[in-house]
Amino acid sequence: MERIQILVERLVEACGITGQTVSVITHVVLVIIAFLLAAAAGWICKKLLVPAVLKVTSKTDAKWDDVVLNEKVLLSACSIVPAVVIWQLLPWTFFDFPSVREVLARLTAIYITVMSVRTAFVFIDSFKLLENGPRTARQQYLYSVCGVLKIIMAFIAVIVVFAIIVNKDPSTLFAGLGAASAILMLAFQDTIKGLVAGIRLTNNDMLHIGDWITVPSAGINGRVEDINLTTVKVRNFDNTIVTVTPQTLVDGSFQNWLGMEQNEGRKQSRKMYFDFRSIRLDDDGIANITKFRQHIEQWLKDNPKVIADKNPLVRHAEASQGGCCIEFTFWLYSQAWADFEHDTADIMEYIYASSADFGLTIYQQFPEQ
Repeated sequence: MERIQILVERLVEACGITGQTVSVITHVVLVIIAFLLAAAAGWICKKLLVPAVLKVTSKTDAKWDDVVLNEKVLLSACSIVPAVVIWQLLPWTFFDFPSVREVLARLTAIYITVMSVRTAFVFIDSFKLLENGPRTARQQYLYSVCGVLKIIMAFIAVIVVFAIIVNKDPSTLFAGLGAASAILMLAFQDTIKGLVAGIRLTNNDMLHIGDWITVPSAGINGRVEDINLTTVKVRNFDNTIVTVTPQTLVDGSFQNWLGMEQNEGRKQSRKMYFDFRSIRLDDDGIANITKFRQHIEQWLKDNPKVIADKNPLVRHAEASQGGCCIEFTFWLYSQAWADFEHDTADIMEYIYASSADFGLTIYQQFPEQ
């Protein structure tokens, strides 16, 4: 490097330039050379090194290397290389301007720190690409830990940048954080609570990406789209987005429809009340409501919308002032909300209409005139 510096000075002097101007022009030329070298290093990384790495990872059978060493991670890492080259060449470039060299060195160090943390963030986020289908408990636990790791790295980066600005050793600043631990705990209490709540949700296998959950108190009735340290994002059936904290789900209660979706069919249970005065014995000595129950139960078993293997049941429930209560319990093949409700309506409408054929009167209260 010193030979290049001397060569540049001689070339400037050979042009007939003398005095202080020689030093200024020499520094300008050296700055241009440094930027050209930095640009060349960045170009080599992006145009030669990155394609070579991607080509190697694409030929392997493993999937993790395609994810961990993806293009975003490599390009983010390449953005650090020019700054490293500049940082190394600063003592040689501004040899006659120590104050300028010091300021530029600090700025370059701050840039390297920030871009290194950014690259680490991209690297951590790349683990999301390994997910295939609903996130398992182990994946969610790793996801939560990665979120905490990003926060810790960001905090360390802030300390390092501050140390560079004030020209202090970062280790001395970290040593002084012990007294401020209570403030840090207060500042990150939501994150800590979110981590603990997320671990409870995943270890107990309570929630996954893609689950349909219902939380009436929070206006949630939809599918989980994302789970992180601080929020659980749910897309409702009307495409509205609702977010709650994991702590809210742990402290309260929520309904997860995963079991229903994994099972064959969906259960439905409805009740009807009949006027006691319409119940009578037919000529064969069998009550009309008995024939009605037997008919509906057999009709449900023969209905193609009903799962016959799950034994549809028509039974007497506890009577009340509303009349004789008959409960209908059956399983439908349809699980989607609209189809399920439509099939239920078709069945109940048939039951309403057929009750009159058996001489039964459905109880209802008429408004006072």
